[in-house]
Amino acid sequence: MLSRVADSLYWMSRYLERAEHTARLLDVNLNLMLDEGPESAERRWLRVLQALGKPKGIAWEGDPYTLTQTLIFDREHKSSILSCMISARENSRHVREQISTEQWHRLNSMYLQVTRPELKNRDRAGVAANDTMQSSDFLQSVMESVHQFQGVTDSTMNHGEGWQFIQVGRYIERAYATTLLLEAYHEDLWTRHEHATEGNEFLEWMGLLRSATAFEAYCKVYTADLTPDRIFEFLLLDEEFPHSVRFSIDSLQCALERIEGDGGRSRGEGLRKLSGRLQASLSYSSAEEILTQDAVAYLRGIQEQCMTIHETIYALYMDYAIQAALAG
Repeated sequence: MLSRVADSLYWMSRYLERAEHTARLLDVNLNLMLDEGPESAERRWLRVLQALGKPKGIAWEGDPYTLTQTLIFDREHKSSILSCMISARENSRHVREQISTEQWHRLNSMYLQVTRPELKNRDRAGVAANDTMQSSDFLQSVMESVHQFQGVTDSTMNHGEGWQFIQVGRYIERAYATTLLLEAYHEDLWTRHEHATEGNEFLEWMGLLRSATAFEAYCKVYTADLTPDRIFEFLLLDEEFPHSVRFSIDSLQCALERIEGDGGRSRGEGLRKLSGRLQASLSYSSAEEILTQDAVAYLRGIQEQCMTIHETIYALYMDYAIQAALAG
């Protein structure tokens, strides 16, 4: 596969996953505002920014609706939902011949959904008027559109090398985002914030699970007994839940192995070792031993390994020298 094709499919998938994750965090936290007092708003929204990787140029200024508007519609910020959708569509346009017509139509519909002036102005007015329900409806529609695109991708595209690069982009973004989410909540939930009450803690735990689409899945495993250690274990180490870090890394490793096998390449051994080492760490670790040591350092270690894997993927498949390609 041409490196430019692999690059565009990989980033198309990452941008869509990022847009869906941002929409979910905003939706969850806007709805939590209905159940808690204003004194906890600052801490919550600072945590949202931390969970999104502290986007450059975006800061908490005391108004959740202004922050929400910025994270949805501001073209100047690459991390906004609108910017992610524009970037995803631009990458898909570069590989129009590689994706299905259904994928292209679904992505165009998403793009129009967030760029239509009348829709944008209407939702901005809703944010300005503190209309949480209207903003929530819009964010829900973004999440549903991304889920539909993923379903269309799986059902209409050959599951060859191109599809595998889409999986690589989706799962490396998801693993990284989930570790950021866990790190952002760590101080409040696992070190027991001194000002938190039991009722507030329950809402925060529920909010964390909903931020990873995990509340119902968690309750099916552990019932509605929300405890920090079990939540940490579920979101980090569960091998069956699609948004856990372990599931994401397992899926990433599987896609990388398929890419090397389909392409008949042997130069990806170092990449397999990197992802395999991370996979083994998650497979053979326990939540108890991670939490009794330095959990934040462990999460940051996963983030660093994801960055190294990303850089290695680029060096092997997307930005490699012509001599290496000919030799392979």
